[in-house]
Amino acid sequence: MSMIEEAREEIKRADHLIYVSLKYTRTCDIILNIFKRLIAAHEFAIDSSLEFFKNQKKSKVIVPDSKTSKAELLLKLKKEYKPHINAYFLMKKIENSDFGRREEYRKHVTMISRIEPDKNFEIDVPKVMEFFEKTKEFVSLVEEDIL
Repeated sequence: MSMIEEAREEIKRADHLIYVSLKYTRTCDIILNIFKRLIAAHEFAIDSSLEFFKNQKKSKVIVPDSKTSKAELLLKLKKEYKPHINAYFLMKKIENSDFGRREEYRKHVTMISRIEPDKNFEIDVPKVMEFFEKTKEFVSLVEEDIL
């Protein structure tokens, strides 16, 4: 299975988490799992895009090992991916931060992520949907570029 297909699979898993799991459980743990799937989809798309650049004859791209470095390299190679790469970095910050919970098991479940000591970022269901749509858009853009 190619990396872009892996990205598509991660999007399917995130879709299921959003429309089934989150709908019925409404917990911050599900939101965190959705973010993990979206991050994985981004990483597969980034890897497949870098692999494409590496395989082009005229390009001498050296792919780094670090996932952050890979994203930064792709940003240098393809400036139009900037909003998607920025969303990826934000999702990674959210995944690695401490978080609080508000209205868990209720309609307006909100995960409050402490990205910086003095800055909180609130993630509710509409915000999760924004990240989901942005990830789908990014994977589609990469797929168009490499095929």
